[in-house]
Amino acid sequence: MAANGGSLLMRIRRLVIARAESANWTSRWAAGAALLDKIGPAILITHSQAGYFSWLIADARPQLVKGNVAIEPPGPPIENVIFATGKGRAWGLTNIPITYDPPLSNANDLTVVKEDKADGPDLSVCWVQKSPARQLVNLKGIPTLILVSEASYHSAFDHCTAKWLNQAGVKTDLIRLEDRGIRGNGHMVMIEKNNLEIAKLLDDWIQMHVK
Repeated sequence: MAANGGSLLMRIRRLVIARAESANWTSRWAAGAALLDKIGPAILITHSQAGYFSWLIADARPQLVKGNVAIEPPGPPIENVIFATGKGRAWGLTNIPITYDPPLSNANDLTVVKEDKADGPDLSVCWVQKSPARQLVNLKGIPTLILVSEASYHSAFDHCTAKWLNQAGVKTDLIRLEDRGIRGNGHMVMIEKNNLEIAKLLDDWIQMHVK
């Protein structure tokens, strides 16, 4: 049992990358954009920390990103919750510049307000832009999905990321797995026993929304 358990643990560990720190974001999204330049239009499907690159690659190459599927991306906008406190993602979705209209020269120019109350029980209170909201012009027109699991720590705050995107003009669907009858999943949906059921849900959404 110990040997089998150890082997399983090693397989899981191979799926996990080093934490994506702000210092190397630019080189990583630039590499992703360069890949799209080489292979042509694509649908981005990201999980967790890789969600930063969903937004940054699409911002850099909006004409080459045909759909954006973010499975529990980093969040929520503006303020950390759960594992940390204080400021986070000063540009709303990221900690490095992303394109808004009207343009921003500094993240401090983004005027935001914390909502008075949460959208429901056990949910984080969201930060939003003050009206009129600046628009994420390069992400507009890209079909966007945020997927969140029932038993994940993301279940408390991913709605805030979807709300931020929608307010900034990016039509974004938020799907909670439990609302589709898929119960009990955590953050690592790709290695859980019902992963094919979740993959089918994603494929169905893509077939319906991405041209």
